[in-house]
Amino acid sequence: MRRGLSSGVLVVLLVLTASAAFAAEAKPPAPPWKISGQLEEACSCDAACPCWFDSKPTKMNCSGGFALFIDKGKYGDVPLDGLAVATIGQNPDGTTMMGSMGNWNFLYVYVDEKANPEQRKALEEIARATSPPAAPPERTKIRYIPITRRIDGSEHVVTLGPYGSFSGHLVDGGLGGRSKVVNPTGADPIRKEYMQGRTTRQTYTDADQKWDWSNSNYMFTTFDVTSEDYAKFAQAMTQKMQEKAPPPKTEKKSQ
Repeated sequence: MRRGLSSGVLVVLLVLTASAAFAAEAKPPAPPWKISGQLEEACSCDAACPCWFDSKPTKMNCSGGFALFIDKGKYGDVPLDGLAVATIGQNPDGTTMMGSMGNWNFLYVYVDEKANPEQRKALEEIARATSPPAAPPERTKIRYIPITRRIDGSEHVVTLGPYGSFSGHLVDGGLGGRSKVVNPTGADPIRKEYMQGRTTRQTYTDADQKWDWSNSNYMFTTFDVTSEDYAKFAQAMTQKMQEKAPPPKTEKKSQ
């Protein structure tokens, strides 16, 4: 028996579809792109973050974000080697991350200040392509800051300019090796699988926030993705949405 998609996933599909349709009408097709590197992600939830399974966060909301550190990358003819882009956001209290998509309290995009104007535009477009518009335009901002990472043994330390940082480490699985999550409900091409960990500390002071916590959710993975991967992902999500949509109501003819 086939199970229906959760309401949160359907919301994500609607946002992705509307965003793609708007982009197609508003401007010419974007050039193809490809990036490979590492994802560093942390949030306020206890590990492992239930939001990726369309469940409610372990606190009142999920506050956190991620950084993409690009080893090799190109956006059309624009090289992106050695650059980074990050996002930080927060969903409303008492909601799921996916179910509240489009109405988050805020979503800020941080672009590596080392990037030249062409590279900055490319990184902004990749951020949009790999994340649905979680917050309305008036609560979405872009900043250009230094984005750095330091690896001290098992500890990964990510710094977002003057606005905050997070450090985390991976945890062991019960049967040996590192704990890994594969194909969660909210998986996308970058997060098709990831290593699970815990933060040592996370701080953030932008967007009228003042975060400072520890022992929360931390995720790490390597990625090698393209614009085609995300186009196929969006197409597959749209198809699932259409398959799960209720049939149109038919009006009864009066006798």
